[in-house]
Amino acid sequence: MATRFFDRRDAGRQLADRLSAYADRPDVLVLALPRGGVPVAYEVAQALHAPLDVVLVRKLGVPGHEELAMGAVASGGVRVLDPDVIRVAHVTSAELDAVTEAEQRELDRRATEYRGDRPFPTIRGRTVILVDDGLATGATMRAAVMALRQEHPARLVVAAPVAPPQTCDDFRTIADDVVCAVTPDPFYAVGLWYEDFGQTSDAEVRELLDDGHGR
Repeated sequence: MATRFFDRRDAGRQLADRLSAYADRPDVLVLALPRGGVPVAYEVAQALHAPLDVVLVRKLGVPGHEELAMGAVASGGVRVLDPDVIRVAHVTSAELDAVTEAEQRELDRRATEYRGDRPFPTIRGRTVILVDDGLATGATMRAAVMALRQEHPARLVVAAPVAPPQTCDDFRTIADDVVCAVTPDPFYAVGLWYEDFGQTSDAEVRELLDDGHGR
């Protein structure tokens, strides 16, 4: 069984070790998926001496089984759907639209909460490292990749402390580099691989982003 991380900060430090090739490069930008990805990405950005910011993405959960992702929405009006999950769960178009609208409202709220009036960083021509605290189905990260591709980065890197082997491999078709610190099989769930997987607060996200943005 793979070793568990103590918490997200510990996971970020271990993930940063796998990303050392990107250290001290002026073109590198670390983008976190909130909220859980922010403490991980903060440690990565600190170790690589790179600026930190956030890309806003929301999972679309199946009604009544919200932990099951049927897709995701991201900044820029991007929506990624998993048609197999939608079909098997018998989700109607009206239900899908209602969930999408609710998550879009939350995405807009978080944009104001986390970024205020700070402009989104320039993506074009940069090496962007996308960080989350773990990948399960990868729907949220996939939406983030699609959103950022529209901004024409020079290189897009997907990074996570833990992911199933298949999910990690799947990202190699849409990202320029994929770094998963551990790939346990069987995987079960992201939270299983952390001693402390408590919820990250909005206040912690703001604090880490404010510090990381100034780097």
